[in-house]
This record gives sequence, C-alpha cells and structure tokens, in this order.
Amino acid sequence: MIRIALVGEIASGKTFIARCFRLPTFNADIEVKKIYKNNKRCFKKLNKIFPNNIKHYPIRKSEIKEILNKKNIKILSKIVHPYVRLNLKKFERKNRKKKLIVLDIPLLIENKLYKKSDLLIGIKTSKKVIIKRLKERGNYNKNVLNILRAQQINIKRKLKLCDFIIENNSNKNNILKQIKNIKNKFND
Repeated sequence: MIRIALVGEIASGKTFIARCFRLPTFNADIEVKKIYKNNKRCFKKLNKIFPNNIKHYPIRKSEIKEILNKKNIKILSKIVHPYVRLNLKKFERKNRKKKLIVLDIPLLIENKLYKKSDLLIGIKTSKKVIIKRLKERGNYNKNVLNILRAQQINIKRKLKLCDFIIENNSNKNNILKQIKNIKNKFND
C-alpha cells in the first residue's frame, strides 16, 4: 500500500483534493470531530485539565475555541493526537489491501506521522485564495488562525519535502488533470 500524504497550509484545499483522488481517505480533522463526539475518555481527560471550559459531552467546538492559545494547544494535542494515531492505524489495517490510500492530516510532518515511503504531495495555494476561503467558511478568527499556523512548519519548507506539487489556484478540471498525472505514475 502506498500512502499519498497531502500537505499544505490551512485552507489550501487538502480535503477537496483528497476527495478528488477518489481513494480511501483518512481525514484527521473529521477524526478529531468524531473523537470529540464519541470518545468519553478523551472528554474526561480534557475536563480534568480544563474543568472551567470543557464541561459538556460530547465536547463542543466552542469550548475548544475558548481554550486555544499557544500553551493549551500543546496540551490539547498531547491528549487528542494519540486517539487520532490509533484511528489512523485502524484505517490502514482496514485498507491494507488497497494499492493507494490518501492521508489528509494537517500536521503530518510536524507530528512525525509520515514515513519515508509516503508519497508527499504539496498543495500550493496563494495567500489571497487562502484568506478568501477562510472568510467564506464563516468562522474566520485571525487569532485562532495564528495559533494554528504557529503549529505548522513553514509552507516553503514543507513543499521542499514533497514528491509532487499540486497548484490549487485554478479550476477543478486543472486539479483533476494534475491528480490524473500523479495517479498514472502508479498504473504503469
């Protein structure tokens, strides 16, 4: 099995591009939402550390946003990321016979989740397009964005590690062509 790992900035289009591959995909953001909704152990750990903020099970996104700062995001990560890693292992076992799978994990490199055998694909998107997308989401918060960005390696450094780059500033057909070219390299 070849792991196609997508890397890029927040709102660069990793999730959209992952869907365009039409392959089994592990989406870490979706997994975190499931953990907040279904994992009582995670809730108890977070509630113990942040009793004045994390009060409800399932965990509410608004409660998580309340505690976000540079210090707390590290604490939050230490609690939540082991559950994400466990779910990733389950996903890989389930799809072990597939030729290709896609990993949509925003902090893949930062959390040392990549393997040397992974095919790293960088998503290159202009700052202007990223800001437009973030504002369209309706939950644009510059402070939260800066805290999340501080967790990530500089995009230029990330892109240097990549085997392929997908330009994501244009239309869907152009992106599909780029994906087809990448997938064709494995169908020879």
